[in-house]
Amino acid sequence: MKATAAIAVNVFRESVRDKVLYNLVLFAIVLIGASYMIGQLTAGQDVKIIKDLGLAATSVFGLFIAVFIGIGLVSKEVERRSIYSLLAKPIRRAQLVAGKYCGLVLTLAVNVAVMATALYVVLAFMSWGVSEGVARTWDAPALDPALLKAIALILVELMLVTAIALFFSTFSTPMLSAAFTFGFFIVGHFSEDLRNFQDVVDSPAAARLARGLYWVLPNLAQFDVKAAVVHGQPVSVGYMAIAVSYAACYIGMLLVISMYVFSRRDFK
Repeated sequence: MKATAAIAVNVFRESVRDKVLYNLVLFAIVLIGASYMIGQLTAGQDVKIIKDLGLAATSVFGLFIAVFIGIGLVSKEVERRSIYSLLAKPIRRAQLVAGKYCGLVLTLAVNVAVMATALYVVLAFMSWGVSEGVARTWDAPALDPALLKAIALILVELMLVTAIALFFSTFSTPMLSAAFTFGFFIVGHFSEDLRNFQDVVDSPAAARLARGLYWVLPNLAQFDVKAAVVHGQPVSVGYMAIAVSYAACYIGMLLVISMYVFSRRDFK
């Protein structure tokens, strides 16, 4: 356990040294600059668009961090030949994989937390001095606590994407790992189309294949509640619990497979 924690902390420090957190500054500047321009729109729409922009930016920035750091968690150690010194220590390969994953999750959590804070700061600025009449036209309050539900599910989705990137990095090159991970991310958001594919094709074989892919590939669409939160629609705790449980099971499966693949890999 201590070895896993030490590896996780080291991954977080390396991520900071790679200037990943500079993305947060860019995020805040873009968001604040956009708020001035969007403020010229029709009254009552500016806050809604800022929420959309902020949540989308959080998801996109987090995705790039998860993919481009996740694919290098293992391959970077192999390229630098530092994997030999690590394996020479009393560290199991499973601990190394778990530590790498936990370190990137910690990096993502810090990034998402800071971006969420920046979003709330911008929303507070935009709603400052707004009349009650205008505020009543909003679908949800500017500083709506329900935004945290959307942000939490974004983080859970990024944790799943990180597990996917780590899985591919255990046996593939960084370029292919990035391509595979982005492919899984895109397909994961269209999994409902795979389930209904049989309604638009005449081939039973293609329908069965699509159905099989629907059950095997991760369903990432269920983590996207941004539109519902922005428009003031409720997101139940039960729904979030099911989504988190699904992600936990899928992440656990990917980590176990990653540990097995990495343990069987020959570095000679």
